[in-house]
Amino acid sequence: MHRKVIAPSVLAASLLLVIPASAASSGPGAPGIGDPYYPASGNGGYEVSHYDLRLQYQPKTDLLEGTATLLTTAKQDLSRFNLDFGLEVSEIRVNGVKAKFAKSGTQELEVTPASPLQRGKQSSVVVKYAGKPSEFKVDGWSAWQRTPDGGIAAQEPDSAVWWFPSNDHPLDKATFDVSVNVPDGTQAISNGVLQSQSSRLGWTRYNWRSNKPQATYLATLAIGKFDITTDKTSSGLPILNAYSRDLGDNAGAARASVERTGEVAEWLEGVFGPYPFNALGGYVPNVPSGFALETQTRPFYSPRQFANGSNVSVVVHELAHQWYGDSVSVEGWKDIWINEGFARYSQWLWSEKEGEGTAQELADWAYGLRTAEDPFWQVKPGDPGPENQFHGAVYDRGAIAIQALRNQIGDEKFFQILKGWPTERAYGNAKVGDFVRYAEKVSGKPLAQLFETWLYTPGKPAAAALNPTAAPKPTKPTTKAPGARTQEAPAAKPAAEPKSWKKIAATDTVHEGH
Repeated sequence: MHRKVIAPSVLAASLLLVIPASAASSGPGAPGIGDPYYPASGNGGYEVSHYDLRLQYQPKTDLLEGTATLLTTAKQDLSRFNLDFGLEVSEIRVNGVKAKFAKSGTQELEVTPASPLQRGKQSSVVVKYAGKPSEFKVDGWSAWQRTPDGGIAAQEPDSAVWWFPSNDHPLDKATFDVSVNVPDGTQAISNGVLQSQSSRLGWTRYNWRSNKPQATYLATLAIGKFDITTDKTSSGLPILNAYSRDLGDNAGAARASVERTGEVAEWLEGVFGPYPFNALGGYVPNVPSGFALETQTRPFYSPRQFANGSNVSVVVHELAHQWYGDSVSVEGWKDIWINEGFARYSQWLWSEKEGEGTAQELADWAYGLRTAEDPFWQVKPGDPGPENQFHGAVYDRGAIAIQALRNQIGDEKFFQILKGWPTERAYGNAKVGDFVRYAEKVSGKPLAQLFETWLYTPGKPAAAALNPTAAPKPTKPTTKAPGARTQEAPAAKPAAEPKSWKKIAATDTVHEGH
């Protein structure tokens, strides 16, 4: 869900605060990381390498108590720095010494250490806090969802501020240890691998570790009563799936879908290369929302994703994000096409594999579904604007662009790019332009105009832009070798809706309300 986390006027006011004289040689870090879509997201002046979160949560009252330890490195001489956080803080220590702190705006936490931090120096920042996440609101809205037996933190582009202090932007990725104490009989689920659990005096503590760089919005926390299944892939990767015990009529379809996580991941390895993380899984809590989210190693699915029966396509979408979006993350939120266009296209490839419609047929259908007058074609997937960050055009027009690329360079180079990109950019960040240059390098073809047409030019492109190399339709019947795949010139609309279309369209709520 995209949402400005602090008003620009408050941001400007924050910048005008006076620098203490004792820190004349240093200066405050910026209250935002510089993303034009969300000016207050993230912070300047430092980066975080690791988060250690030690939490306790009481489902009955929604009270979350925590101690967060951030391992940071100053990128400039810092007299003050900001954290993104919304709950009440009782104490902050920097390198073991108490620091002054104050709230600014909706969720900026300004920290003034006893001594300025030197550029390049590593520091520990310990924040003690408590609060009820569901009661913290930004513009009347909360990313924390309460359930009948617990609570869930899963949202995009920001959910961290509801449960831990952070540098809340994908540009600053870190490893995570998440330790959660909950009443006996309740489980706590997070990213990565469960290292251990222990019970004492009526409480059970779960210790999770995510050992690869992870964006803050991809960190998740699910507390409640779950049925948990465990397994391993053929290569030994641990799989852990969790389902709320009160999913009702959606329970069977949810399990029938999410239990195919290992199968889907193994297939995606053939498309995108080796799986980039140390764990797999998914969870389905009892929430009323309709979206799904690619929380790293353990995607979140709302029960409503399975209201019409099993839907493996949404599992394909969220697992594809583990490569495109999680391992390779956006440099700025305007680059969202790198996440969503490829996740949608992976659903088209799955459809192709399952014999329910080729990617070309799906591209043709998506292209022909809307007239040139439809506002859909006015959204630019390469820079949609914060109000359209999760617009259907980012998904469908974005995926059509990928099919156009495939048609222009051929399958061999195309699939080489799909595998090579996540390897080249593993655990980092990228802009749309970086992908364009990479595709040009691998294919040996100029592609700037193709991407300009599909990602940045308002209006419906000509049909020839989708498949410029296709021959005119023959006037006489032709024969082809059995099983051979051909790419035909796109019609205005295929004669029949591809069999997979409705299942794929049902996942359009993956970011519902965002």
